[in-house]
Amino acid sequence: MEIVLASGSPRRRELLETAQLAFSTLSVDIDETPKDNESPKDYIERMVAAKAEAAVQQLNDSLTFFTDRGADELIILTSDTIGVLPDGQTVLVKPINREHAYEMWRQMSDGTHEVWTAVQATKLSLTPAMEHKSQTFQVLKCQQITERTEVSFIPLTVEMMSSYWDSGEPADKAGGYGIQGLGATWVSRINGSYTNVVGLPLSQTLALVKEME
Repeated sequence: MEIVLASGSPRRRELLETAQLAFSTLSVDIDETPKDNESPKDYIERMVAAKAEAAVQQLNDSLTFFTDRGADELIILTSDTIGVLPDGQTVLVKPINREHAYEMWRQMSDGTHEVWTAVQATKLSLTPAMEHKSQTFQVLKCQQITERTEVSFIPLTVEMMSSYWDSGEPADKAGGYGIQGLGATWVSRINGSYTNVVGLPLSQTLALVKEME
């Protein structure tokens, strides 16, 4: 069955490649602004559902790419990763600028936060063409999972934060750090899935795909 990773994240792509999973990629663009008083759980579940909806629209707009390959069923994978402070309510998203990154890092310094990743698998089927109506992919079923990992940081200084921001690594990462890069030097310990912190809980995602096939 054809699998489509609806994400522009090179980290998620590399993780699936590590698992030797055959898949195509598709980038989707949605508004990722949290709503007022929206819980972290509601936020990431809304994000992966919205990404899946946008991906279905794009797939139907470029239908021949898949029909020419004989694909009549697809599984779309969408994912969203956030950090969550110990209050269980404060969401750590991608930093919009240096000041925003510093604000998040000060809250994570010398403490433990959680990284949450939601993954949605959406199974599509190609409907037959009818008079005056072309083929389209329709949703057969979808399922979500959410994985949580505890991450502890060492105490951070202004010099450390400045140097890290200037590296360019934090810009597109939830919480403003990448555990697979220079951000690893800030991590004293983790409790849970490492790949979840990278951006995709790999074993759980593979099990989800297997269940949807």
